[in-house]
Amino acid sequence: MSRTRHQRGVLDTSTVILLSRIVDARSLPVEPIITTVTLAELSVGPLVTDDDKERAARQAHLQQAETDFTPLPFDPAAARAFGQVAASLRQAGRKPAARAYDAMIAATAISRGLPVYTANPADFTGIDNLEVVTVEIPEQA
Repeated sequence: MSRTRHQRGVLDTSTVILLSRIVDARSLPVEPIITTVTLAELSVGPLVTDDDKERAARQAHLQQAETDFTPLPFDPAAARAFGQVAASLRQAGRKPAARAYDAMIAATAISRGLPVYTANPADFTGIDNLEVVTVEIPEQA
Protein backbone atom coordinates (compact mmCIF):
# COMPACT_ATOMS: atom_id res chain seq x y z
CA MET A 1 0.00 0.00 0.00
CA SER A 2 1.30 3.41 -0.94
CA ARG A 3 1.30 6.55 1.23
CA THR A 4 2.33 8.95 -1.53
CA ARG A 5 0.03 11.83 -2.45
CA HIS A 6 -0.38 11.78 -6.20
CA GLN A 7 -1.38 14.54 -8.58
CA ARG A 8 -4.25 12.38 -9.87
CA GLY A 9 -5.90 9.30 -8.43
CA VAL A 10 -9.09 7.27 -8.68
CA LEU A 11 -11.38 7.26 -5.66
CA ASP A 12 -13.20 3.99 -5.21
CA THR A 13 -16.86 3.92 -4.23
CA SER A 14 -16.21 3.50 -0.50
CA THR A 15 -14.11 6.65 -0.50
CA VAL A 16 -16.71 8.64 -2.42
CA ILE A 17 -19.38 7.61 0.08
CA LEU A 18 -17.17 8.61 3.01
CA LEU A 19 -15.78 11.87 1.57
CA SER A 20 -17.60 14.04 4.10
CA ARG A 21 -15.77 12.28 6.95
CA ILE A 22 -12.26 12.88 5.59
CA VAL A 23 -10.64 15.61 7.65
CA ASP A 24 -7.23 15.82 5.94
CA ALA A 25 -7.44 16.65 2.24
CA ARG A 26 -3.80 15.55 1.89
CA SER A 27 -5.01 11.96 2.27
CA LEU A 28 -6.54 12.32 -1.23
CA PRO A 29 -4.91 13.01 -4.58
CA VAL A 30 -4.60 16.63 -5.64
CA GLU A 31 -7.07 15.84 -8.44
CA PRO A 32 -9.50 13.15 -7.27
CA ILE A 33 -11.23 11.24 -10.06
CA ILE A 34 -14.02 8.66 -10.10
CA THR A 35 -15.07 6.14 -12.72
CA THR A 36 -18.39 5.47 -14.39
CA VAL A 37 -18.32 2.17 -12.50
CA THR A 38 -18.58 4.10 -9.22
CA LEU A 39 -21.58 6.00 -10.61
CA ALA A 40 -23.14 2.66 -11.55
CA GLU A 41 -22.48 1.26 -8.09
CA LEU A 42 -23.86 4.39 -6.42
CA SER A 43 -26.99 4.27 -8.61
CA VAL A 44 -27.88 0.83 -7.21
CA GLY A 45 -27.92 2.02 -3.60
CA PRO A 46 -31.16 4.02 -3.55
CA LEU A 47 -32.99 1.22 -5.35
CA VAL A 48 -32.13 -1.60 -2.95
CA THR A 49 -33.21 -0.16 0.39
CA ASP A 50 -36.70 0.05 1.85
CA ASP A 51 -35.66 2.70 4.38
CA ASP A 52 -36.73 6.16 3.17
CA LYS A 53 -34.02 7.99 5.12
CA GLU A 54 -31.30 5.67 3.82
CA ARG A 55 -32.67 5.92 0.26
CA ALA A 56 -32.47 9.73 0.47
CA ALA A 57 -28.88 9.58 1.78
CA ARG A 58 -27.83 7.20 -0.98
CA GLN A 59 -29.52 9.35 -3.63
CA ALA A 60 -27.70 12.39 -2.24
CA HIS A 61 -24.34 10.57 -2.56
CA LEU A 62 -25.12 9.72 -6.18
CA GLN A 63 -26.22 13.25 -7.06
CA GLN A 64 -23.21 14.81 -5.31
CA ALA A 65 -20.84 12.51 -7.22
CA GLU A 66 -22.55 13.38 -10.50
CA THR A 67 -22.16 17.07 -9.70
CA ASP A 68 -18.58 17.00 -8.41
CA PHE A 69 -16.87 14.67 -10.88
CA THR A 70 -16.50 13.97 -14.57
CA PRO A 71 -16.02 10.20 -14.40
CA LEU A 72 -13.51 8.17 -16.36
CA PRO A 73 -15.32 5.73 -18.64
CA PHE A 74 -14.90 1.97 -18.64
CA ASP A 75 -13.55 2.03 -22.18
CA PRO A 76 -11.75 -0.51 -24.41
CA ALA A 77 -8.41 0.09 -22.64
CA ALA A 78 -10.07 -0.57 -19.28
CA ALA A 79 -11.78 -3.66 -20.71
CA ARG A 80 -8.39 -5.04 -21.78
CA ALA A 81 -6.91 -4.25 -18.34
CA PHE A 82 -9.89 -6.02 -16.74
CA GLY A 83 -8.66 -9.30 -18.19
CA GLN A 84 -5.36 -8.85 -16.34
CA VAL A 85 -7.18 -7.88 -13.15
CA ALA A 86 -9.46 -10.93 -13.31
CA ALA A 87 -6.48 -13.22 -13.97
CA SER A 88 -4.49 -11.81 -11.05
CA LEU A 89 -7.50 -12.16 -8.73
CA ARG A 90 -7.93 -15.80 -9.76
CA GLN A 91 -4.22 -16.43 -9.19
CA ALA A 92 -4.60 -14.92 -5.71
CA GLY A 93 -7.47 -17.33 -5.00
CA ARG A 94 -10.17 -14.66 -5.19
CA LYS A 95 -13.28 -14.73 -7.37
CA PRO A 96 -13.37 -11.74 -9.75
CA ALA A 97 -17.16 -11.90 -10.06
CA ALA A 98 -17.56 -11.36 -6.31
CA ARG A 99 -15.67 -8.06 -6.56
CA ALA A 100 -16.76 -7.07 -10.07
CA TYR A 101 -17.20 -3.34 -9.34
CA ASP A 102 -13.82 -3.13 -7.60
CA ALA A 103 -12.16 -5.09 -10.39
CA MET A 104 -13.60 -2.73 -13.01
CA ILE A 105 -12.52 0.34 -11.00
CA ALA A 106 -9.04 -1.18 -10.70
CA ALA A 107 -8.93 -1.92 -14.43
CA THR A 108 -9.91 1.66 -15.26
CA ALA A 109 -7.15 2.98 -12.98
CA ILE A 110 -4.53 0.55 -14.33
CA SER A 111 -5.39 1.43 -17.94
CA ARG A 112 -4.57 5.06 -17.16
CA GLY A 113 -1.59 4.47 -14.89
CA LEU A 114 -3.40 5.89 -11.85
CA PRO A 115 -3.49 4.72 -8.23
CA VAL A 116 -6.72 3.81 -6.45
CA TYR A 117 -7.51 5.62 -3.21
CA THR A 118 -9.69 3.47 -0.97
CA ALA A 119 -11.01 3.17 2.56
CA ASN A 120 -11.17 -0.60 1.99
CA PRO A 121 -7.73 -1.69 0.71
CA ALA A 122 -8.56 -5.38 1.20
CA ASP A 123 -11.02 -5.03 -1.69
CA PHE A 124 -8.02 -4.61 -4.02
CA THR A 125 -5.73 -7.30 -2.57
CA GLY A 126 -4.21 -9.58 -5.18
CA ILE A 127 -4.53 -7.20 -8.13
CA ASP A 128 -1.21 -6.98 -9.93
CA ASN A 129 0.09 -3.67 -11.27
CA LEU A 130 -2.29 -1.58 -9.16
CA GLU A 131 -1.05 1.00 -6.70
CA VAL A 132 -3.44 1.20 -3.75
CA VAL A 133 -3.46 4.15 -1.39
CA THR A 134 -5.31 3.65 1.89
CA VAL A 135 -7.54 6.55 2.91
CA GLU A 136 -7.98 6.74 6.68
CA ILE A 137 -11.53 7.56 7.69
CA PRO A 138 -12.05 8.86 11.23
CA GLU A 139 -14.62 6.97 13.28
CA GLN A 140 -17.93 8.76 13.69
CA ALA A 141 -18.54 10.22 17.13
